[in-house]
Amino acid sequence: MNTAPNRKSDQAPMLSLDEAVARLIDGARGHAITEREQVTTFDALQRVLAQDVRSALNVPPEDNSEMDGYAMRVADVPAQGTVLPVLQRIPAGLVGRPLQAGSAARIFTGAQVPPGADTVVMQELCEAIASIRDGELGHVRVRTVPSIGTAIRRRGEDVQHDAVVLRAGTRLTPQAMGLAASVGAATLQVWRRPRVALFSTGDELAMPGEPLKPGAIYNSNRFTLRGLLQAAGCTTVDLGIVPDKLDATREALRRGAAQADLVLTCGGVSVGEEDHLKPALQAEGRLDLWSVAIKPGKPLAFGSVRRNGGEALYIGLPGNPVSSTVTFLLAVMPVLRVLAGTTPRGPRPVAMTAGFDWPRPNSRREFLRARVADDGMLELFPNQSSGVLTSMVWADGLVDNPPSQAITRGDTVRFLPLPLLLT
Repeated sequence: MNTAPNRKSDQAPMLSLDEAVARLIDGARGHAITEREQVTTFDALQRVLAQDVRSALNVPPEDNSEMDGYAMRVADVPAQGTVLPVLQRIPAGLVGRPLQAGSAARIFTGAQVPPGADTVVMQELCEAIASIRDGELGHVRVRTVPSIGTAIRRRGEDVQHDAVVLRAGTRLTPQAMGLAASVGAATLQVWRRPRVALFSTGDELAMPGEPLKPGAIYNSNRFTLRGLLQAAGCTTVDLGIVPDKLDATREALRRGAAQADLVLTCGGVSVGEEDHLKPALQAEGRLDLWSVAIKPGKPLAFGSVRRNGGEALYIGLPGNPVSSTVTFLLAVMPVLRVLAGTTPRGPRPVAMTAGFDWPRPNSRREFLRARVADDGMLELFPNQSSGVLTSMVWADGLVDNPPSQAITRGDTVRFLPLPLLLT
């Protein structure tokens, strides 16, 4: 009996990338993580806020000096060259006395402006003069006529008390961590990290450090995808390499679904006799998506795997290393954003000038590996094959080229910087 698949009837119609991502997002919405965790602000990098962060104070808490100089009253400096006695010295962290009329206070960056002062003159516009009287710190000659409010950071200028400074759903960057700390937040409520079970299929795969048998290759995808998941703020359940056998594939799907929110696989999503992921997934869950009109990355599987109490999402990536990387960035990242509690969004292109010609475009939407040259224009990696992983290390990003559109040097193109695809 001939058990080979009917390739013509087995292939679903190709979807555009936008249609595919919309389906991925829609399928992931019911799987968003609901468990919260309390973490210290120190340890919150890349975590997603589960509740708003409100300020416990005004920032700055009081008027303070934005530079080293002298605090004084504008009314006491009617002309350039006015000389004032310096009656106090106010470093950051100390609170000065009310300013006496006709005097100045030596003040340093970040120090609270003393009551009565209405301006700060930077030290470069002043001349310190030695003291000749007891109780004084010298005199200062002011070489300008100051204006009210100069060089003073006003109370609450940055953040008002009880203002929301970070919204729920924000992925915490280093600067967001600093903002949370600046308003007194020692701990933060965040969503649990997405858990992703990862495995590769293929009897030809070996791990670095092992001898390569004839016909074998090292499993680079396992390292690339694991790194991408870590960069995306996920917890990875690494299930290793699964043999090209239907029973082994079904068992791996079950183990992954029991431990993770998403099962992510690499390879075996074609329709050959040795590609068992499709029948395994159909036996263990459901398959919703199979083929996307992009290059690289045409074969892409999406569905779910049954488990006790529900199901885990499933995404199957192609086996070529560039294809798996590109489809992760374009298709898996939106799903991870939904699971993590952030707002799903598409790529954010930057308009750039092509420093190359691309005269023979593909009928599918292409993502070309490129980098910014010294002249500020984009240059392409010479070999755009989906198996050339060196191109992804060399590249700064991807040129998002519409189907069948040729590119001529000097054209404006849509450029997707790689770091933006991972945020």
